[in-house]
Amino acid sequence: MATKTTTPGLESIDRLEEKIKLLVNTIVRIKAEQVRAGEENGKLKGEIEALKARIASAESAGAEVTTLREERELIKSRVTDMLQQLDGLSL
Repeated sequence: MATKTTTPGLESIDRLEEKIKLLVNTIVRIKAEQVRAGEENGKLKGEIEALKARIASAESAGAEVTTLREERELIKSRVTDMLQQLDGLSL
């Protein structure tokens, strides 16, 4: 490290050196934060994809439930019709 002197020209160089060191430290910190943000972004993208897959699965299951309910209603209607026909028979 440069020694501090009282010469006016060197004092401004010393201040410039300190400012440059601060700037370099700031850049290093920002780069580290950028790396962490990139890693977090990748992690979040993975979570989003997993959630999208779960949503698609849930939507598929919901559609299947709707289909099964419609089939159940159809069967129920047909059984009711058959029971009415059986009741109509005089045996």
